[in-house]
This record gives sequence, C-alpha cells and structure tokens, in this order.
Amino acid sequence: MPKLQGFEFWSRTLGGARHVVAPMVDQSELAWRLLSRRHGAQLCYTPMLHAQVFVRDANYRKENLYCDVCPEDRPLIVQFCANDPEVFVQAALLAQDYCDAIDLNLGCPQMIAKRGHYGAFLQEEWDLLQRMILLAHERLSVPVTCKIRVFPEIDKTVRYAQMLEKAGCQLLTVHGRTKEQKGPMAGTASWEHIKAVRKAVGIPVFANGNIRCLQDVERCIQDTGVQGVMSAEGNLHNPALFEGRSPAVWELAEEYLDIVRQHPCPLSYVRAHLFKLWHHTLQVHQQLREELAKVKTLEGVAAVSQALKLRCQEDMSRQQEGVRPADNLPAFHWICQPYIRPGPREGSKENSGGRSKRALEEEEGSMEGLSKNKLKKQLRNPHKTFDPSLKPKYAKCDQCGNPKGNRCVFNLCRGCCKKRAFRETADCPGHGLLFKTKLEKSLAWKGTQPGLQEAQQVRPVTPSGFSEVVGSALA
Repeated sequence: MPKLQGFEFWSRTLGGARHVVAPMVDQSELAWRLLSRRHGAQLCYTPMLHAQVFVRDANYRKENLYCDVCPEDRPLIVQFCANDPEVFVQAALLAQDYCDAIDLNLGCPQMIAKRGHYGAFLQEEWDLLQRMILLAHERLSVPVTCKIRVFPEIDKTVRYAQMLEKAGCQLLTVHGRTKEQKGPMAGTASWEHIKAVRKAVGIPVFANGNIRCLQDVERCIQDTGVQGVMSAEGNLHNPALFEGRSPAVWELAEEYLDIVRQHPCPLSYVRAHLFKLWHHTLQVHQQLREELAKVKTLEGVAAVSQALKLRCQEDMSRQQEGVRPADNLPAFHWICQPYIRPGPREGSKENSGGRSKRALEEEEGSMEGLSKNKLKKQLRNPHKTFDPSLKPKYAKCDQCGNPKGNRCVFNLCRGCCKKRAFRETADCPGHGLLFKTKLEKSLAWKGTQPGLQEAQQVRPVTPSGFSEVVGSALA
C-alpha cells in the first residue's frame, strides 16, 4: 500500500482519533495503554525510546516494543528521541513494522534531555531537524510525526511548525508550553499558540496542555480547531477522562492490576501508576504511602491498594450529608480527579529569583536551593558537589559516542577498544587489554616446547585463532 499522508493518514490509519494518550516515560506502557483504550482513548503513544540504544541493544528493543505486540493496542505511534538523522532512521526502520507511525520527540524539557541534546533542546537547530524529518519521510514505510513545545513568540512557533511540515512531518502535536515551563513553573499552556499553528499548517494537529476533564477536551477542540487532544497528567490521574467519568479510584486500580497480570511490566511502573491514582487518598492515609513504596511484588502492591479501598469505604460510611471535600478538592479523595500542580513557593522565589529548583543545575551548587534528594545525598557524602562546572567533562568515543577511556590508545570506549584491539592484535594498557602481549608470550612459550614447533609451522597463528592459542597456553 502507498504511504498515507496528512489528513488521509489521520482519518484512515488513525481512524480520525480525537482522544490521545501522550507518550510518557515509564508510564504509557502496554498495560496502561490497554486500560486507557477501554475507557475512551482512541490513539496511544509508546513511552519515549532512545534511538541510539534501540539500534544497538536487542534486549532494549525486545523489552520496550517487540514483546508488547498486542492486536488491541492499535493504532499506535512509537516515539523516539534522537539527534542524528541516520540513527533516528535506523531505529525507526527497526520499529516501523510494529506501529502505525514514528514520532520524533521535540518536546521533552527535562535536564536529562539537555544533557543528551534531544527533545525540546533541539528546537533551535532547524537544519538538523529538517534533515532528520526529510530522511525519515523518504525511507520509512510509515508516516513520521513530531511532538513540539512552543516558543514564547507565536510567529516563531508558526514558522517552526511550517518548517517541520515542509520537511515531511505528517501530523504535529503542539504542547502549548515553552521548554522553560515545567515542574512548579509549568503555568498554563497557551491555546493561542496552538490555534495559530493549526491555522498555518495543512496537516492534522493535536493539542496538549490544560486537559483535566472531558469538558476541557471539547472546549480545546472548539477554541483551537485541532483534530485531536492529547492528555498526559490528566490521563494518569483519571484514565476514564475521555469517557467523561470520574469513577472510584479502586475501580480503575483493580482493572489496571488485572491487565498487568496478563501483560507484565516492571513493578516500578505499577507502583508509579498507583501513586498517581491514589494520590489524594494517600494525603489522607499517609501511613499506607510508605507501605506502597516498600512492597516488592505485584501481589504486595495489590494488597496495599485493597487496604486503601477499605479505608475509603470506611470514610464513605462516615461521610455526613452536606459536608464538602477537604483541601478544596472538586470531589472526595476516593474519586478519580485531576491533580492541580502547586505553583512555586514564595520563599523559593525569593531565594532563587523566581526560577524553578531545576534551574539550580545550571548554577553554582549551594545548600539553599538543592532539592530534597540532593540534600540527602550531601548528608551521606559531605564532599559531594552539584556544581556543573566542577563535574568532569568526558570526551566521546570516536565510534559510538559513549565516553572514551582517558588513556585509551585508540581514543575509544572500552567496548569499541576491545573489538579493535582484538581485530588488530594490539594492546591498550589504558583499558587493560593485552592481546599483543599475550600472543607474544604464547608464541614464546610454544617455542620452548619441541613437540609444538612443528604444529606451529603447519598452522600459523592468526588474530582469528588467537583465542585458541591463548587458551592452550593458559591450559
């Protein structure tokens, strides 16, 4: 079949999907996607996958995609982060038979994306992005899509979207926040930016941001004119969001655990989902929070969830008529409902000049602005510093991009160095690889054995037979 493009791809391949579950690292796994689809989601994305790791690691491919094949889990878009056109296309070629499209992540604003040079930190490199999208568009049998964040300026955001469309992007998801809007500084997403993009491009557009309930979905489509709406945090707190329902938490928690038993995933994913679902209840029954954090098995997690259900039912039986939910919640804590992220504290504004705590990674490490986790690490190791300027800078391996050995004679990482040293029968003292030395010792030892000299002349030792020679010498 010819590759469908633009609106034809959205209407025929994606079934005109309007309710979309976002790509979420360690959170949009198969079990969660199936739960979301049962409750109104029409399209799902995989968690963001690292293109370079996907290409080189067969186990990574197996664990994150190949073993998650399920007929119910379609349509499906696989998302990659990448900063190299060839690597991105190689990863996409390995994934294209298991999905309906390949998405390039241009929206991740986290510090790990900055260090890895991907996500939203590529949004100024238009030439690179054009090459990546164009190459993927030419070589893949499925469409290529993009998920982006906006610039502060609407006109620049529009030009950015038009550039991606021209390069070959067939569907665009626009998160209406800038890359600086994250964590406590997230604020409100700009639907004006999304509306401007939708008017300026000729491909389908999904909106992302400010989605807490089905009414928000409908209002966003009406206000911006987009083809669909993507939800991330809203979906995590209420997977029935697209149905317009707010069921009891235990109803969805039990259904999710049943799916996990059929389609297993790491326990850390399950625990994280239950922390989201039970978020408001855990503020009330805090003693069960520690139990949920400590359990080591799926059945242990299910037992804590059951205990939370019983506590909620007791609270319901004691509930008096006319009493409103505590803490200004829209519903009682046992009901699935959105989580309103708190803004930055006034105190931290004074200490950090209005910047978020994440900005401290770019500044000198000071005790004042360190996060709780960093303070704990510093208590364990008083000499530890978080000043980026004092962190060691690692040069990259000439072949794979991993950190190279400081004393490697080939300027490679250990893995690449080992392959080259073996192939060339060479030594690398920096990595402790002594292929040449061991071969010479082996040959010298054979020279002292009269019975082996004839055999050595008949079959000379070559690098390919080196391991056999060394093995016999060691024996």
